Amino acid sequence: MRNEMHVSGSATSSRRGFLAATAAVGAAALPTIVSARALGLGEAAAASERITLGVIGMGPRATHVVSGMMKLPDLQVVAIADVQAARRDKGKALVDETYGTKDCMVYRDFRELIARKDIDAVLVATGDRWHATASIMAAEAGKDVYSEKPCGLTIDLCQRLADTIKKTGRVYQAGTQRRSVPNWTAAVKLAQTGRLGKLKSLHASIYEPKISNDWLPAEKTPPPDTCDWNLWLGIAPWRPYNAQYVQGKWRGVHDFDAGAQILEWGVHTADLCQWANSADGTTPLEYEPREDSIVCRYANGVELVLDYLKTPFGVREPKFNTKLGTCPAKFVGESAWVATGDSRRIDLSDESLRAEVPAAEEKPEQFIAAKLHSRNFVDCIKSRQSTVCNADVMRKSHITCHAAATSWILGRKLMLDPVRELFVTADGRPDNEANRFRSRPERNPWA
Repeated sequence: MRNEMHVSGSATSSRRGFLAATAAVGAAALPTIVSARALGLGEAAAASERITLGVIGMGPRATHVVSGMMKLPDLQVVAIADVQAARRDKGKALVDETYGTKDCMVYRDFRELIARKDIDAVLVATGDRWHATASIMAAEAGKDVYSEKPCGLTIDLCQRLADTIKKTGRVYQAGTQRRSVPNWTAAVKLAQTGRLGKLKSLHASIYEPKISNDWLPAEKTPPPDTCDWNLWLGIAPWRPYNAQYVQGKWRGVHDFDAGAQILEWGVHTADLCQWANSADGTTPLEYEPREDSIVCRYANGVELVLDYLKTPFGVREPKFNTKLGTCPAKFVGESAWVATGDSRRIDLSDESLRAEVPAAEEKPEQFIAAKLHSRNFVDCIKSRQSTVCNADVMRKSHITCHAAATSWILGRKLMLDPVRELFVTADGRPDNEANRFRSRPERNPWA
């Protein structure tokens, strides 16, 4: 394995130890010019107080999240790993331009990045197939982890990831950033505090399910330094290279995608419904696919309805107001309901509740969700407390979505034991057909 830029001995030593050693010889050294950022002047924290972050996967989503993260004065992006040279170079340019330096290092193989002792945390923003495995490897290497979603390709991977975070004691943040955004927290508060009356149903928008495992035509595999195809595939089964895969056309392909695309939005919207139902520690018991939705039922009688949206970014009536924006969700109680989405607009059936929710912003600040969610992550790294989307929260909300996807794939009602996290029959025996979908074969050496 080789990195794009040589990592010097100082780069692999303790960050704080290196700073202390530098200070000790400072009096004998020739005069140097030290940036205001390194001294902690202006908005930036002193170098010894900053969290150092490495980025694993530098596609469009990572670019958005990193742009929000770099607005935090006490976090510094120091390295990027990506199997594609073009993305490595583009990411380095973004980071160096933001900080006014040339210090960001790049790697083809993320294992070299997580081996660095001077990196505190990582952002995992690869495609779905790598999220859990890279997060597990990073946690085992002593890094705190912020992972984009879906955080695990299967129920089994979500379980193993949560178990690893617990075993290693690392701080973990799932990238379901809406838990950090004010309009969502306000809507959830209305549901949790009884302001809507007793909860009856929760409505989560999802993409219309789709599954495919067709192969694109084989093309000549590029040199590994240009695109490391073997590393790009990761745990997924081998197939011939086609440039469209690495450009984003892996979505909807079963080998690469999580849960028939249901998890793409479901881990956001169903997660928020779990939160509104005070059900972070459990899952629904039943999952029933219908023509335009999957209806899930909790032990407390509340229904979670995963409503299909016919277009990837459209919102259709009468289920959701088209002005709510992407990822809309609705919480319905006996006396009132609340609905909101990414536009930050909040719809209420009872306008007397309006004073309890924030007003929608005409022009929401760019990157604010990523910045707020990353702020929670960094604060928890320092305090060693759980994040708002910790690994246990992720585990249950992701298992909920995976179970719903399995019911859609099999085309029948399923029952899930939320404690054992196993599909069961009506008399409590294992549902062997459904349980086969809890895991997938994983390609060596990452199995």
